Amino acid sequence: TRVRSSAASDVYKRQLALIFFVPLSDLSVTLSLFPAYRFPGWQWALVLLAAPVALWAAWPFHRAALKNARHRACSMDTLVSLGVVAACGWSVYAMFHLDRRSGASAWQELTRASGGGIYLEVAAAVTTFLLAGRFYEARARSSAGQAMRKLAASAAKDVCVLDSDGSERRIPAGQLRAGDVFVVRPGEKIAADGEVLFGASAVDRSMMTGESVPMEAVEADTVTAGTIALTGRLVVRADAVGESTQLAQLIALVGRAQADKAAIQRLADRVSGVFVPLVLAAAALTLAGWLAAGAPAERALSAGLAVLIIACPCALGLATPAALVAACGRGAQLGIFVKGHQALESSGVIDTVVLDKTGTITSGQMTVAALVTAPGTDRTELLRYAGAVEHASEH
Repeated sequence: TRVRSSAASDVYKRQLALIFFVPLSDLSVTLSLFPAYRFPGWQWALVLLAAPVALWAAWPFHRAALKNARHRACSMDTLVSLGVVAACGWSVYAMFHLDRRSGASAWQELTRASGGGIYLEVAAAVTTFLLAGRFYEARARSSAGQAMRKLAASAAKDVCVLDSDGSERRIPAGQLRAGDVFVVRPGEKIAADGEVLFGASAVDRSMMTGESVPMEAVEADTVTAGTIALTGRLVVRADAVGESTQLAQLIALVGRAQADKAAIQRLADRVSGVFVPLVLAAAALTLAGWLAAGAPAERALSAGLAVLIIACPCALGLATPAALVAACGRGAQLGIFVKGHQALESSGVIDTVVLDKTGTITSGQMTVAALVTAPGTDRTELLRYAGAVEHASEH
């Protein structure tokens, strides 16, 4: 329940950020390019649009930054939170910094000030795009999880066990033990990896091997859990059950690949501990440098703020894991099981691929590759006869 509540909250935050950011961005750009369109109190309109995004929608970043601060650590969330807070803080300062030399009343200055240095739309933009990236990553993980759920659905739910006295009883597949003998009838899923003791049947192994053509299983052949007996009755001795089956190992393999971190992600985690303090130091040095050069405090603060905002490596922190998770999930849907993100990354330098004979690279659809006729046989007539026969066939 807590997980579902958190996921729903993230969706609401993303939707709220998008709803407020679009008009905020349009209004800010319009008023920046066309000052004549500025109306009394236009800064307040920007504040009302930006506040829900910077405070509530961006709260996950602020919360993570505070948690890291308590442990004296830094992460990418620290930069995001600092950038949003700095942009909002500077904007509020710029709006409420009154120019007493104008001789106007405080209310007139607040409602008609030039508004220079207001970056509320920047804070909203950073929050919105990062939330969108996290949403995409969550969506990719959900799609990848569907592939695992489909694999799990391939397992048999129950099994017909054959006792020593020849009687049959149906039990849940989870209660099957190694050494048990069970019966598989046409159309049923095989519940465990084992050896055929009696019978013969065509077995659909496509979900395990990618082979579209069913393979004949006879006595002494091995069969795997999740495959389907199509034409005959099999009596099978269970050799591997539960988590020991090939199907369960494939499901676990995909799960580990999705939970694992890629080399570039691990590098980002290590670098963030050094990168974030360096960014903070660079922002402070920028501020000090501008002040030492005699620049006004407003200009120096603006330069330091720019360093904080630009340093946010959102692509490294979000786009990379989203791409890797999506690739593993899509591969699982196509029958390609990636052992880890490291293997996926190293695939870019592969120059040789070795394939077995199961036909996993074929389309599974028969086509005519060539037509060779005997002497005296007309090609057109032969094609007409062959087409007539094929048209009435199920092949």
